[in-house]
Amino acid sequence: LKIVTQAASSLRYHTFRCTDPNQFQLMPMAVALSRLPVAAARSSLLPQLGRAAYPPFYPRCGSTFLSSMAEAASQPTSVSEKQLHIETPLVRSRSLSAKLGAEVYLKLDCLQPSGSFKLRGIGHTVRTAVMNGAKLIVCSSGGNAGLAAAYSAWSLGVECVVVLPSTSPPVAHKLLSELGAKVVVHGDVFDEADKYAREFTIAQNGCYVHPFDQDSTWRGHATLVEELANQLPEAPDAIVTCAGGGGLVMGILQGLELVGWQDTTKVICSETLGAASLYRSLEAKELVTLPAITSVAKSLGALRVSETVFKKCLERSSVGLLVSHLVSDQEAVTACVRLANEARLLVEPACGAALACAEFKAPGLDGCKTIVIEVCGGSLIDVATLNNLIYTIGVVKE
Repeated sequence: LKIVTQAASSLRYHTFRCTDPNQFQLMPMAVALSRLPVAAARSSLLPQLGRAAYPPFYPRCGSTFLSSMAEAASQPTSVSEKQLHIETPLVRSRSLSAKLGAEVYLKLDCLQPSGSFKLRGIGHTVRTAVMNGAKLIVCSSGGNAGLAAAYSAWSLGVECVVVLPSTSPPVAHKLLSELGAKVVVHGDVFDEADKYAREFTIAQNGCYVHPFDQDSTWRGHATLVEELANQLPEAPDAIVTCAGGGGLVMGILQGLELVGWQDTTKVICSETLGAASLYRSLEAKELVTLPAITSVAKSLGALRVSETVFKKCLERSSVGLLVSHLVSDQEAVTACVRLANEARLLVEPACGAALACAEFKAPGLDGCKTIVIEVCGGSLIDVATLNNLIYTIGVVKE
């Protein structure tokens, strides 16, 4: 541990990946951004830190990895007191600040132990369920929500079943299994898998966790803004986020109310052209169901945004405090590449949609002096996947 600590603190662009329980390898950050194997979680190298310190995934940064292990080790063991997500860094982006002539900060939720912001809300929902006696967690998302549910259940020592449609990528099965979740394949599309998950929950007396449309999940996501209130000297002019089903957007809106920023900070909601359920709904002033998702930003792939979220966004947009914005897949991928080059971090195209607002100067940011971009992360991304997106989608030239 001493060797790892010293090396991680002295190297900016490298981190450690454990490929064997008894051996560490130093490798480039671009390669080490992928999750560590479960073997590391079972290693006897640091037994005194306990279960909570050894999730199968680690934040994708050497120093954050080490600090989050220490934080997990010092957490109380009581479920009612245990926080599953970590407080993530807020860092100034030099390039985006120069580009926009403003102070632009990145909220690095890509460093959450499960790989994305989803752990905030899903973790809160799962913890609440376990506090109320739940022994089985059931989720129908094989993406970031499902991984957050599996991680939360693993951390709290309860079972987790994730129902996936047959079209889910093999990597989703692998990552969920590494977290100890039981994967059940049912149906060919999400709706079929979700229907079965709800039926399974009732039959097994479990707790169903929705990927984005749940009050307790929104409250968990609101912690993002509560952290910002402690990290910034005053309210930002804008918070930029991506929008899929709307859970993150709703959490941010609730967080603004909790800290008293609801009348001063506007929210920029960014979607890609082929996954714009919120944009199309606000445009029509009624809920719109998309015929299909045609974007590479699959994590934004909700055909229909939450009705509750839509009503809240419509209310905010009518007074200019919420702006819906569209970017192309190419712009989203370009933003991912530029973040990797500048910050040595990998994120999904869904997250790239938010970053692209700043990269390509979205009109909603005009006049803003302080801007926060929610770097929501994404678990289903690696170097090979990003390279393939660059090859197939291309990037916007400077």
